[in-house]
Amino acid sequence: MTSVFQSFMRLLRSSFDSDQWMEIFDSLSKNRTRTFLTAFGIFWGIFMLILLMGGGRGLESMLGANFAGFASNSGFVFEGTTSRPYKGFSRDRHWNLELTDVERVRHNIPEVEVVTPILQTWGGSAVAENHTCRVSVNGEMPEYALVDDPKIKFGRRLNDVDNQQRRKVCVVGTRVVEELFPQIGKDTDPCGRYIQLDGVYYRIVGVSGKGASGINIGGNAQTTVHLPYRTMQQTYNRGKRVDMIALTARPGYKMSEVQLRVESLLKRVHLIHPDDTQAVVKVNTEAMFGMIDSLFSGVSILVWMIGLGTLLAGAIGVSNIMIVTVKERTTEIGIRRAIGATPRDILTMVMSESVVLTLVAGMSGITMAVIILQGMEIFLHGQAPDAHFQISFGLAVGAAALLALLGIIAGLAPALRAMKIRPVDAMREE
Repeated sequence: MTSVFQSFMRLLRSSFDSDQWMEIFDSLSKNRTRTFLTAFGIFWGIFMLILLMGGGRGLESMLGANFAGFASNSGFVFEGTTSRPYKGFSRDRHWNLELTDVERVRHNIPEVEVVTPILQTWGGSAVAENHTCRVSVNGEMPEYALVDDPKIKFGRRLNDVDNQQRRKVCVVGTRVVEELFPQIGKDTDPCGRYIQLDGVYYRIVGVSGKGASGINIGGNAQTTVHLPYRTMQQTYNRGKRVDMIALTARPGYKMSEVQLRVESLLKRVHLIHPDDTQAVVKVNTEAMFGMIDSLFSGVSILVWMIGLGTLLAGAIGVSNIMIVTVKERTTEIGIRRAIGATPRDILTMVMSESVVLTLVAGMSGITMAVIILQGMEIFLHGQAPDAHFQISFGLAVGAAALLALLGIIAGLAPALRAMKIRPVDAMREE
């Protein structure tokens, strides 16, 4: 192994020797078809590895952009119907969440970091300037932004003053703006304009930049109108009723465990059977994020397996071609030994050809993959501006180092075989 390392260092020192490069080129060009087919195995392996890794990165960034702003440790709880009779109540009973339940959760379950109520209506219509848009309406406390950030595109979020003073203001989705104010265009700030919901006018103070994909609780984010909680509570005469409770868990706690404690508390307060599995409906976004992370981890492992497997097959092809080359050049190697070439010189010669063949084919594959990934990023920029398909510089350097290592490994066995050729044996071969 010491001689192999020394030969590799000599190869590096002689990398600017023009005679050595001409010799390598002449050797590889003697059988161009064989050299091309061997190089194509390395080219295709690294090309597929880089392309799949870049594609996976782009897909992950697109999906991550859809989920951006949504707390990964969040969960939601809302009422269902009971499936068991309990303490004089029949099954199929409908029960109601209340504001007092929010306070109970806040004071009795310390693992909860944020707990906030939500009011919702669906199937309504927003009207402005003789245009109509079908919308859903959410009544939210300001702290709901800690659970689901609206990603404000224009204006501002709803704040405490809006809620306390029951201001008739709203934050709307992008499609609401497009359909109600088509004359101003989707990239113009509509803040200050008014929309009408169920006979009540609200002034737009912000526009949400969230897209239709990703996690949307209560409807399409692009067609949702967000009102201050107390404004909606008073306008729609909702009293103390709550449609949904949003939660986030403190660091170190799992949302699934926190939701079980919340469920147990609500069942005890609302006289629901402890084993009833339908009365309290839970949505655990933490589990969704975990599934997505596991999915991309599996995809990454699969990409590496495919890419490295293809590269290994290419390296075996390079090793085989070098063995054939050594056999064909037995007489030449014997003559070199006879006129004074050392075993180390022969080792350097064979490994030089192997490393050059591997690096040239591999760098061609990396270049082609990077060009295609850049084209994909440019093509999808309008539809997915947050998508990033390009690989990192560190990964490119690592791929080049891997190619050099594969070239050394592929040329090692043929080089060791060439070192053992003696001039007398070469003459007999002739």
